[in-house]
Amino acid sequence: MSSKTKIVVLHLKEVVYTAIFAVLGILLILLLIFMFLPDDKDKAVEETMKYTAGVYTSSIQLNDNAIDVEVAVDENHINSITLVNLDEATAAMYPLMQPALDNLTEQIYEKQSLESISYGDDNQYTSMVLLNAIQSALDKAAYKAE
Repeated sequence: MSSKTKIVVLHLKEVVYTAIFAVLGILLILLLIFMFLPDDKDKAVEETMKYTAGVYTSSIQLNDNAIDVEVAVDENHINSITLVNLDEATAAMYPLMQPALDNLTEQIYEKQSLESISYGDDNQYTSMVLLNAIQSALDKAAYKAE
């Protein structure tokens, strides 16, 4: 029974140099991966600011009368929605205008969005006209990253 014993001789210098180069190689690969990943910082800035603060208007043309829908916003919230230039004659001709706006604004304030807004069949077209005007004013208020 003879066994051939093999002796492996490792030089400590070579082992240390190999370990150091392996660690440096892994660090270099990690550095390159983190450098070239897409940045999510720009998206975070856009998500925090929805609007440019201010008061924005959009016009609705009803026969010969122009009625303005005025939307006041701050950076993150819709603060108020009102009808401007609604005189008594126009209000008498279009009696559903103010109640429809009141119903819409209540839902918009609660949701802070124009998504999934509901309205009744009796004022469907009035509500759609008002929603289009509000959307137009909010498009003007939308935050644009420079």
